Amino acid sequence: MCGIIGYVGKNNALPIVLSGLKNLEYRGYDSSGISYLKNNKYEIIKSEGKIKNLEAILPNDVSNMAIGHTRWATHGKANTINAHPHQVGKITLVHNGIIENYQEIKVFLEEKGYQFISETDTEIVAGLIDYYYNVDNDLAKTLDRLKDEVRGSYALVIMVDGIDKLYAIRSKSPLIVGVGEFEYYLASDVPAILDYTKKYFLLDEQEICILDNDGYCVLKDNIKVEKKIKEFSDDIGSVYKDGYEHFMLKEIHEQPRVVDNLISLILNRETIDLSKYKTIQIVACGSAYHTGMVGKHLIEKYLGIRTEVYVASEYRYGKIFYDENTLFIAISQSGETADTLASLMLAKEHGIKTLGIINTVGSSIAREVDEVLYINAGIEMAVATTKAYVLQVLMFSLLVYKSLKENNRISDEESKNIFDSFKKLGQMLENILNKDISYLTDKLYQKENIFFIGRQIDHALCLEASLKLKEISYIHSEAYAAGELKHGTISLISENTPVIGIVTDKEISEKTISNIKEVKSRGAYVLLVADNSISVSDDIYDDIIRIDGVNDFINPILTIVPLQLLSYNIALARGCDIDKPRNLAKSVTVE
Repeated sequence: MCGIIGYVGKNNALPIVLSGLKNLEYRGYDSSGISYLKNNKYEIIKSEGKIKNLEAILPNDVSNMAIGHTRWATHGKANTINAHPHQVGKITLVHNGIIENYQEIKVFLEEKGYQFISETDTEIVAGLIDYYYNVDNDLAKTLDRLKDEVRGSYALVIMVDGIDKLYAIRSKSPLIVGVGEFEYYLASDVPAILDYTKKYFLLDEQEICILDNDGYCVLKDNIKVEKKIKEFSDDIGSVYKDGYEHFMLKEIHEQPRVVDNLISLILNRETIDLSKYKTIQIVACGSAYHTGMVGKHLIEKYLGIRTEVYVASEYRYGKIFYDENTLFIAISQSGETADTLASLMLAKEHGIKTLGIINTVGSSIAREVDEVLYINAGIEMAVATTKAYVLQVLMFSLLVYKSLKENNRISDEESKNIFDSFKKLGQMLENILNKDISYLTDKLYQKENIFFIGRQIDHALCLEASLKLKEISYIHSEAYAAGELKHGTISLISENTPVIGIVTDKEISEKTISNIKEVKSRGAYVLLVADNSISVSDDIYDDIIRIDGVNDFINPILTIVPLQLLSYNIALARGCDIDKPRNLAKSVTVE
């Protein structure tokens, strides 16, 4: 959500910052802007829409220092006035996050004579910094005040009139510092800098960083902090399409490889024993929430542990019951999801054991939990998750299997069968990806309403399949527990209404098939996604995708992948911006 890039060094900053913004497009945005030093003044160029619009109006100037931003609108409409950077007095800055008390700060500043032109909280914080800088005449001292003056989250990159330095500070919103040779970078995420350096370090809470051509200095509470420089270890190719038309398609096809890697890693190391706990709370948002629904099914069915799954944005506002035998699991691809992080902090206040299932190493949630398990998906550039979702589901499967095995709750034969299925999973996914389901696209891409139905774990898969379709194709799609459809929503089923039924759970397959017959008898077009072992008559569906299911530990993954591909094909046929769907952001760092 929003992207930041800043540069100071020996080269022309404008093309570097522009390149960094392009590499951050996956985060989601609706406007962009750049500010750079020219003739001792800071020029600001801003544009609505895609970065190509900004690029078209960017002058052919040369400057050794610049900051850039892609904005996902929160305070105020998506327009040029509200786009970043913002300039107030001597201060020019870009900002990720939300300033919660901006209204009271605005009143204070207006009483001091400040006037504002945008609807944003960002312009207000620029004004506050300018006000205190005029008092302190020391920006580091001024920034140190923010922790007492500002409520909310912020990652700020700042330029000051008359000073050839970049300043930065962060609180509850990520910011990294890239290290080159006599050149330095500030960014909200690693891909922004990978064209120029793989060396970086993370800024921690309330740390202030000061950069110029000669180096960097990090301060906290006016004390210098030594930082350990990391090196980006993932394949740098993950930020390029490698011949695929879209990042999403590339990431769908990466799943066999990343699945095999995670299985090898987790099966050969110690992990948390879920069996030790009486209650498990899973907290997440979006697709991560759907992986929690699959995890709940596996944990309750095989370990017999009461498991609750919470939408993170709701968790803190209900009555939550804790005891000493509760495990809190936070799931987040970015590790920066604001609602999930806030929920985690509440659980920690109650002394609950916490576990993170995270993709981004060293992220805020990863640092806060008692124990972290990384899914190692690599960078996922498409806004709509595919490989991270699959790896989060797989992590639950592996944890449940290992807990069963370590507590001798399955026979040697059962253990071997599950183990063997994990080892075959990557190849089985390859086989699925090699199947041609493109013929289904023409039957669905012009529809405006599609329903998914399933029961138990199949319902959890329906939730994710439906979300994936609506995210990238803009088709209205709903997922229902199959037995619930007749309690009202079946009134929406008419001739040729598409209904996608998922039937992989053998124990209740007859019930689901009965529900599918109900919609078929009312004229629905039925696409059935069914386990090969489940017998279905061909008069209850129009088309079918067969899954070579093995067991509950891998079947959810085998089932979702063709539906990811189907969503991609439909969105492609509709001409949608697949990697960057409208209004969506990759990392949701506001509550």
